[in-house]
Amino acid sequence: MAVTKISEPAEIPAPGAKHIREFFGRVRTNTGRFSVAHMIAPPRWEEPFQQPEFDEITIVIRGRLRVEHEGGEEVLVAGEVVHVEAGERVRYSNPFDENVEYWSICIPAFSEDKVNRESS
Repeated sequence: MAVTKISEPAEIPAPGAKHIREFFGRVRTNTGRFSVAHMIAPPRWEEPFQQPEFDEITIVIRGRLRVEHEGGEEVLVAGEVVHVEAGERVRYSNPFDENVEYWSICIPAFSEDKVNRESS
């Protein structure tokens, strides 16, 4: 059995002043099985709709996060968690006036070629 401690995450560039710090995944630990990233998105941040080929679990730590999906929309607050299954069309955004801080766990690991973002 192996144990891996990560003290220094990889900073991943993201559009719109969103900060992504990957602790486990393709960039930091060269694993495709899963990814774990800490994110902070500024007020009024949004990204295009996507239809990822991975499950994503999002845990909000501070602020509010809007999650739009085929069935409607959810607004998560600190302490709430959402699971978006692979293949679901989804969009994450922060239309609010404060930063949102959250963790994202993707299974298998997040990758740009599997997120399937729509063009803006």
